[in-house]
Amino acid sequence: MDPQSERQIQSIGIVVPFFNEEKVIREFYKNLSAAISNLPYQFFLYFIDDGSSDRTAALLEEIARDDGRVTIIEFSRNFGHQAALSAGLDAARGDAVISLDGDGQHPPELIPELIRLYVNNDEYDIIQTKREPGNEPAVKRATSGFFYSLMNHFSNVKMIEGTADFRLMSRRSVDSLKRMPEYHRFLRGMIPWMGYKTIILPYRPSDRLGGQSKYSLARMVKLAADAIFSFSLAPMRITIILGLIYLVLALAEILYVISYFITNKADLLTPGWPSLMFASLLGNAIILISLGVFGYYIGYIFQQIKNRPLYIIKSIKSRSPENPEAQP
Repeated sequence: MDPQSERQIQSIGIVVPFFNEEKVIREFYKNLSAAISNLPYQFFLYFIDDGSSDRTAALLEEIARDDGRVTIIEFSRNFGHQAALSAGLDAARGDAVISLDGDGQHPPELIPELIRLYVNNDEYDIIQTKREPGNEPAVKRATSGFFYSLMNHFSNVKMIEGTADFRLMSRRSVDSLKRMPEYHRFLRGMIPWMGYKTIILPYRPSDRLGGQSKYSLARMVKLAADAIFSFSLAPMRITIILGLIYLVLALAEILYVISYFITNKADLLTPGWPSLMFASLLGNAIILISLGVFGYYIGYIFQQIKNRPLYIIKSIKSRSPENPEAQP
């Protein structure tokens, strides 16, 4: 690579959301500091406390008192992982911004490689990590594969299985993302939707430093629903197809009955309770499914047009004099 073509950057923002991670914060911060200690850039660290109920906020404040690079953004309550990432990206300074989780499964040791790829490939705006298959449960691998196949088939956004919210973004891509006002956010879909050129960097996930994953089954289902209903009209199309199938079955039943009259066998027709119940249940099921799908979309529209903020910041704390919004 010709040194003349290398991208010139001076500062990098790092965004890390935390929710009830008191057991891992110190170890994560130590690993992060070691990973960036020898890099020739100015770093701004943004740690978001997503309404934690343990000692997360107190531990983050201790770190911020000793490290002028750190800014603590504290939410008034738990708004969710995607909202916490969005708050960090909204606040982040720097010629590029890196986001990763604070539980240790996104290894900070990979940050120098993210930066190297970004600096040496000036036509790319996103360096996206991709998790290599590891020791995940078979059920999780199967459901993840099904979800990404479904999204890639029914939406106009192509998503790569195994990608997560561990990535580096250029300043212009971050600014573009900040102009997207979705209330129900799925960053793994929103970022590819923007269309910026992307490099995929495979990595092997590390074990959690401690504690338990905050992504329960209910949270994963909600995230999947946000993705499906935000990036695809397929559920609406499916309900229309079901309705058409039921219409065809109804027409077939009518033709079947008419055939008996044409062939003078009308006396053989006996009203059948099973067929009546089948038609009634099938029709009602399709109607209820259709109403539920359309209702879900209407609910999304309702929440969006209320224009409530995605998150509410309780306080911003930093020792750095360069942050005028920070509260000491």
